[in-house]
Amino acid sequence: MPLALVSNSFTNGGLIPPQYTIDGENRSPLLRWSALPQGTRSLALIMEDPDAPRGTFVHWVIYNLPNTSRELPEAISKSPTIRDLATQGMNDFRKLGYDGPLPPPGKLHGYVFHLYALSLEPNLPPGLTAAQLREKMQNKILEEAQYVGRFQRY
Repeated sequence: MPLALVSNSFTNGGLIPPQYTIDGENRSPLLRWSALPQGTRSLALIMEDPDAPRGTFVHWVIYNLPNTSRELPEAISKSPTIRDLATQGMNDFRKLGYDGPLPPPGKLHGYVFHLYALSLEPNLPPGLTAAQLREKMQNKILEEAQYVGRFQRY
């Protein structure tokens, strides 16, 4: 069975509710996963907007999730480390943690949550950018799952 990522916060391919956007409460959504591949030592998640005007924009970088974890709860704090849960990196707003959708008015944007099962020990330092994390994950990705939400500002 392949790695699967799901959410009760919105449907895959559906609209992201305002409370998960910067226009709303800017809360991170609840995410759950199952079917970790054998050899998984940690997990990482990168949320990005490939429809951003200047190219892909990263909204969340979170990693060092232990292989025993099965979810990210809603409304995670923006601290560098979340005890017994994960470590957070820098998004493209140059902030730690989750910052939700904030596209320019007009076009509907897709937001892709990439969950990676890794053969990497969960000991990376806080504050990595998505590019730095991807470099550390190189040749360590066992499997990837994706979940997509959409959002549009008028």
